[in-house]
Amino acid sequence: MLNFIVCEDDHKFRQQVKQQINNFMMNCDMSYRVYEFDGYDKEFENLATSDIGFKVYLLDIKAKPGSGIDAARYIREELDDWISLIVIITAFSEYRYEALTNRLFLLDFISKVDHCMEKLKDVLKIIMKNYGNRGKTLSYEYNYVVYQIEYRHIVYIEKEQDSKRCIVQTTYGNFKVPKSIIELEKILDKRFLKVHRSLIVNTEKIQKYDIKENEIIFNNGMSTNLIARSKKKELIEYVTTNH
Repeated sequence: MLNFIVCEDDHKFRQQVKQQINNFMMNCDMSYRVYEFDGYDKEFENLATSDIGFKVYLLDIKAKPGSGIDAARYIREELDDWISLIVIITAFSEYRYEALTNRLFLLDFISKVDHCMEKLKDVLKIIMKNYGNRGKTLSYEYNYVVYQIEYRHIVYIEKEQDSKRCIVQTTYGNFKVPKSIIELEKILDKRFLKVHRSLIVNTEKIQKYDIKENEIIFNNGMSTNLIARSKKKELIEYVTTNH
């Protein structure tokens, strides 16, 4: 899921940014969502810490309380998030040097008074290229919409009952994927382990394996006991080696 997080205290301008995003994404057939904030408050921080998928921040320099540069520093340094993309949009061009020299890996700095919407459109093109070329992803089409799920967000994949589809459980929700478990097993990388004919787990998400209860506990609190006898030894060896 591609998530645009817009923080701008000018409601009218914020709606213009949102409309530009919607207009651009209409031609992409890609699942996305736009979140709006008028300041860097607790609600903004909560979303920044949430594992909702790939994030793109469009931040105003001055939006009470705080500033876009402080918010970018919070995202990079405190949350240790160096994957999300950050774009500064402001009428205060004098902050360009400060913004771009703070080692916050900003994607761009856009001036509100210099063909802003045209430049935003250009930046959105760069964002989509970056989104398509990031870490390994599971890509598929469902109901005429293209979805991309990063492997690092997948907890497990389970075959849907009485269906050829699978349900992909991620850290931010589940998705129905029109592929069989056999098809998915062939395209996934080594971090994924098939522990049952109907279940594939992301071994990086395993917190522990309870042998007595034959239950996998994942690091987000989810669990499953759908584990074939023939896979117990392999699962024990993995957990013993990596924990």
